Amino acid sequence: MRRIQLLNAEFHIFAAMNVDIKTRDDITKLITRFYEKVRVDEQLAPHFVGIDWDHHTPIIIDFWAMLLLGDSNYKGNPLAKHLRLSLKVDDFKQWLFHFHNTVDEFYSGDIANEAKQRAQNIAAMFQYKLGIQ
Repeated sequence: MRRIQLLNAEFHIFAAMNVDIKTRDDITKLITRFYEKVRVDEQLAPHFVGIDWDHHTPIIIDFWAMLLLGDSNYKGNPLAKHLRLSLKVDDFKQWLFHFHNTVDEFYSGDIANEAKQRAQNIAAMFQYKLGIQ
């Protein structure tokens, strides 16, 4: 039990040392690491076979930079890109698990919290629009 408390305390100290998301480079770091995790996840990876990540990653970065920093580079419809996927509720849970953990791995603060909340909202909206219960 003492070891768990120490690990928990070490995690909180580490998290407190993280800075908030402030720049496009921060978002690039977040999204790059997040999709590294998604691409090797046994549950999620099959949904993304054949994606041209060199092309797609900058688009995703533009999307998140628009949401979190107010950038205006994103042009697109994220829902449309996901209509062809056979997603289930558990896929969204796993996606959110990786997203939240990746945010927490690097960042803490108001914008980091906003990123996690927006991810929750996006997942809920996609599930609703895709008719996933």
